[in-house]
Amino acid sequence: MPYLTDLTSKIVRSEGDPKIVSAGPSSLGAADRLGRALGWFSFGLGFAELLAPRQITHALGMERKETLVRAYGAREIGAGVLCLSVDKQVGLWNRVAGDGVDIVTLLTGMRSDNPKRDNVMLALAVVVGVTALDVVAAQATTSRHRRDGAEPRSYSDRSGYPKGIGSSRGAAKDLKVPTDMRAAPVLAYSRHAQSA
Repeated sequence: MPYLTDLTSKIVRSEGDPKIVSAGPSSLGAADRLGRALGWFSFGLGFAELLAPRQITHALGMERKETLVRAYGAREIGAGVLCLSVDKQVGLWNRVAGDGVDIVTLLTGMRSDNPKRDNVMLALAVVVGVTALDVVAAQATTSRHRRDGAEPRSYSDRSGYPKGIGSSRGAAKDLKVPTDMRAAPVLAYSRHAQSA
């Protein structure tokens, strides 16, 4: 992995930028890493569903549902994008909801006249296992990134002046301004000059 960091830093680094000697420890927690892994899994599954829906439906004995599988693939890719973004909680909860839809769809393949019910049963077991991972990751990521306190912070009692606004009045008049930074003298302005 250090080789990849060095390679990418050389690609995006400008001429005058300091060289990265070593990458520091990651700020990602276990929940964030699991969420990222599930995001990449979403991409892989989504592209498989978009590119090979006929093979998937044939393996499950659920022919003529290719359009539905493609739609699920697009949903998976969208969830993957969100899982890899700053809104990873939204992406993970989207995956949980999508897993529920997948389970309901797979249950329709458990009919008695389906010769590939065993494949559907295996797919159900995999989806239920992935759903458990999705729920754990979504809950952990949500609690890790939750803002403490229900109300937003109030800064109404702050002025932005460390010693108070009173102490800042007139503070600049005693400063010595270099001659090359002084402005031209202000021109006199009167109502008489304005009417002329």
